[in-house]
Amino acid sequence: MASLGERISERAVGAYTAGSISANARARRWQQFADTFPEIEQMTVLDVGGDARSWRLCSVRPAHVTLLNLFPQTVEEPWMTAIAGDACDLPDDLPQVDVVYSNSVIEHVGGHWRRERFAEGIRAAAPRYWVQTPYRYFPVEPHFLFPGLQYLPMRARAEAILRWPLGSGRHVADRADALERVMSIELLSQRELQAYFPDAEVRRERFGGIVKSLIAVRGAGA
Repeated sequence: MASLGERISERAVGAYTAGSISANARARRWQQFADTFPEIEQMTVLDVGGDARSWRLCSVRPAHVTLLNLFPQTVEEPWMTAIAGDACDLPDDLPQVDVVYSNSVIEHVGGHWRRERFAEGIRAAAPRYWVQTPYRYFPVEPHFLFPGLQYLPMRARAEAILRWPLGSGRHVADRADALERVMSIELLSQRELQAYFPDAEVRRERFGGIVKSLIAVRGAGA
């Protein structure tokens, strides 16, 4: 069974493949992020759940980025620092930053109580934040690229991805692994995201005219 670090790495592969739908969507999101915070080049960022590869390839270059993730990362760039930690229990010694960024993390942290802790930490860590998550009601489940997977009973989801060769389904080892993977993802509605971030503007990101993901933003243009 793959470790958590391996599963995170697997999930990220498509996002860094040039020309892929995921990579193109991420590029558009980076541009939205830069437009939302036009002085980002002078700002410091805490990326909660972040991966150094994403920042190396993006068109946005803040003054400094602190990456917080469960697994250790090696970074050589002087404008990035990586630390290991729990997104739902932020370390007390985190540096002060201008903006918190988080991309497709809150749906993985594990249950309502942990999502509350995740949101509370982000809201307290900086005056501005940008938190993106896939939208529950987009027709295709984004991790496994399986139509309507999120609407099936848990056992049916696990059985489906065992036979599905796309997305994270390519790396499923057995039924136990499949069940663990589908149980680890809880997609959110707009109302739920707004409840976790009541002081945010919740934006809708569309694909083909349909809402694909949600972004909670505080401090836009400030």
